[in-house]
Amino acid sequence: MAIVDLYPTSLRLLGRPVLVVGGGRVSARRAKALLDAGAQVTLVAPRLSVPAQELADAGLIYWAARDYESTDMANAWFAATATNNPTVDARVAGDAEANRTWCVNHSASAESAAWTPAVGTVEDVKIAVNAGGDPLCAAAIRNAVVVALETGALPMRRYRKSAVGAVALVGGGPGADDLITVRGRRLLAEADVVVADRLGPRGLLETLGQGVEIIEVGKTPGHHPVPQSEINAILVREAKAGKRVVRLKGGDPYVLGRGGEEAIACRENGVDVEVVPGVTSAVSVPAAAGIPVTHRGMAKAFTMISGHEELENVPEGSDHTVVLLMGVGTLNRSMPILASAGRGQDCPVAIIENGFAKNQRVTIGTLGTILALAQAAKVRNPAVVVVGEVVRVSPLAPLEIATDYYGTRETISTLS
Repeated sequence: MAIVDLYPTSLRLLGRPVLVVGGGRVSARRAKALLDAGAQVTLVAPRLSVPAQELADAGLIYWAARDYESTDMANAWFAATATNNPTVDARVAGDAEANRTWCVNHSASAESAAWTPAVGTVEDVKIAVNAGGDPLCAAAIRNAVVVALETGALPMRRYRKSAVGAVALVGGGPGADDLITVRGRRLLAEADVVVADRLGPRGLLETLGQGVEIIEVGKTPGHHPVPQSEINAILVREAKAGKRVVRLKGGDPYVLGRGGEEAIACRENGVDVEVVPGVTSAVSVPAAAGIPVTHRGMAKAFTMISGHEELENVPEGSDHTVVLLMGVGTLNRSMPILASAGRGQDCPVAIIENGFAKNQRVTIGTLGTILALAQAAKVRNPAVVVVGEVVRVSPLAPLEIATDYYGTRETISTLS
């Protein structure tokens, strides 16, 4: 029968003496948890299990190598008994009651004055679950809550402001809400302020609490309404106001994301900064079109480069994949350069727009045809351009490109 007369609380046992009676594995677990809380643990038992002996050998607990005596309870602030002998455990619990010491009796949970809940910790949040005397049920609920907190499904935002804030540079991945990392999602759920880019998992912003401030600093090609220096200043200002700040970016903050500049600005101004990697669009967006950036027998390496950068030093040959980010506006310059660098006009090219979004679109051609195809399709950023033999692996490749390498459409479908 479930006990409902419980008053949940948390004990602060740092430096306080506690008593554990029994030398088995249950007692060892209880002793370890009490040590984690900072308590001074005395364990009374004539013999110890291996885990309990390890604690004693390490000098973490005081071991009284004998049977329990009533005087052991004299100075205890808290007690737990698990001797596997109901008579002894009842005696310990009785002495604790007389001494007005809360005691967990593992031999008789229904009559025990205190229960030990299933406990989980996520950062400085501690979850304790009781389930009417059913420890397996309590553990299952505890595990579910911990997962929800770790993945950001439950909010962890603090409402008591701290005097010291911090910044997290979070890579949001290629744009799909469920491709952000677990750590990034949790930090987003904890944030007081989110400084957001145009790209990345925009749908997650709608899940934030009403009190979370969203500062838009998104850039488009040739249009930077909020200069990078001002973005740096925003991060520092908000963190120094005691707020948890998440700088939410698309892809990875350290891959053409200017995250390094933002991290330096924070550190130079005494602001703690954490970098959370993201799934870079340089690899993930081609994968959305079924294109690996390396493939056995086709490409052993790849170069990722901005479409605005010089391409003359990129390794030659179509067996070295080139991935261009922000490269749509410079196709008329980049495609001829790559064609002359040992690739030729027939080297396959793919342009993937809006990777992983509902309006994702893939345009595939060659270095000789892609510019005209892109103009006809009115291709726009955000897009990733992939140049190299690996484009033939895509199940979306037109027949004339796919069969150049594999011979038949059936073969390419099997290998993709």
